[in-house]
Amino acid sequence: MTDVAATFTKERHIKYFLRCLKTFLPSLYTSNDSNRMLLAFFTVAGLDLLGVLLSKTTPEERQGYIEWIYHCQIPTGGFRAFTGTDFGAENRTTENEAWDPANVPSTFFALELLLILGDDLSRVKRTECLQWLPQMQRSNGSFGEVLGPGGKIEGGGDLRFCCFAAGTRYILRGNGGKDVDDIKDINVDKLAAFVQACQAYDGGMGEGPFCEAHSGHTYCAMGALSFLNRLAKDQKTPSVLSPGAREFESLVCWLVSRQTAELGGTEDSDDENSPGADEVHRLPKAAEEPSSDEEPDNLPIIPPPTGASLRYAGFNGRCNKYADTCYSFWNLATLDMMDRLDLVDATRNRQYLLGKTQHIIGGFGKGVGEPPDLLHSYFGMVALAFQGEEGLSSVDPALCISHRAVQHLQSLPWWKEGA
Repeated sequence: MTDVAATFTKERHIKYFLRCLKTFLPSLYTSNDSNRMLLAFFTVAGLDLLGVLLSKTTPEERQGYIEWIYHCQIPTGGFRAFTGTDFGAENRTTENEAWDPANVPSTFFALELLLILGDDLSRVKRTECLQWLPQMQRSNGSFGEVLGPGGKIEGGGDLRFCCFAAGTRYILRGNGGKDVDDIKDINVDKLAAFVQACQAYDGGMGEGPFCEAHSGHTYCAMGALSFLNRLAKDQKTPSVLSPGAREFESLVCWLVSRQTAELGGTEDSDDENSPGADEVHRLPKAAEEPSSDEEPDNLPIIPPPTGASLRYAGFNGRCNKYADTCYSFWNLATLDMMDRLDLVDATRNRQYLLGKTQHIIGGFGKGVGEPPDLLHSYFGMVALAFQGEEGLSSVDPALCISHRAVQHLQSLPWWKEGA
């Protein structure tokens, strides 16, 4: 691999995100139309991370984005995922409002988008949103996604929604204020207990108790606890956030173990005398599904890794999986929250991201040789930002936005009060 291939091609990434912002997205995104708020977040936050949001968009364009976000605000608090469910405030009743509900993840991303765009959140229905949030909490401490007919909590109940609910609470409660003192809060103790119960035997976090550990859910777990811990007053720090505790140390070990040289790619190896990447990284079918009657001498020979292949080491999300661009984010962000980022091989992860999944047209693909998409493009850049890549802004690991946007959040009235 040449030095050129290991270069962060900033201008190409800027062009990629600008294309996504100002032209139509590829047809493959059609099925994600109901997740438009998330797509908007990746696009706008990507340009902010690249430090060009203010220079590559006009004040009028940014105001237009802000108006679209507020169009997604629900009268009773929270934000919808896209405008397609809006049938008009004049037609909204208590009987039909369940068909146009506020969405927990979209509410979190809408608030973050407004912060990135420099809005003061003065039009956010802060009181209504904080009153709606406890209604989304289940008896076991977890959170759902939306309120269905009759106020029934619907949608998933895994750690993703716990993280977004805790993050929304963090943004809107801040350091308090007279206007929220009397608003019923979520049950913080139950939420923290549910999150900690999701820690698996090997140290990572599953989507729920007794589930397989997964880096994405692990990030959401630690994000939720970090949000709660940041606002905690005289509360004991959870053991999984306490260095030296068994829960903390086992999680660190599990996260560091996610770094892998198994890339699962199909490109030719850089070393012309070594086996191709497909030979090295993909086991033959007979090796993947060995027969109990197979003679040892008949099993295929799996070539050892070469010096060239070991130059790249990304991260996977579960044991025995190939590396994936987004897992460089999930794992590094979690380690950053735990102040253990120095335990990974940053050089080899950078080689993987820039040499294997950074795309020639800009953006990042999911894996080796794959086309770029918004999720992997944003998370690929954030992972590099954690490692101090030149040309990228620094990022808050829990909020997953630039520190510039975080400073704007902390300038809001309810953050200044009692600070």
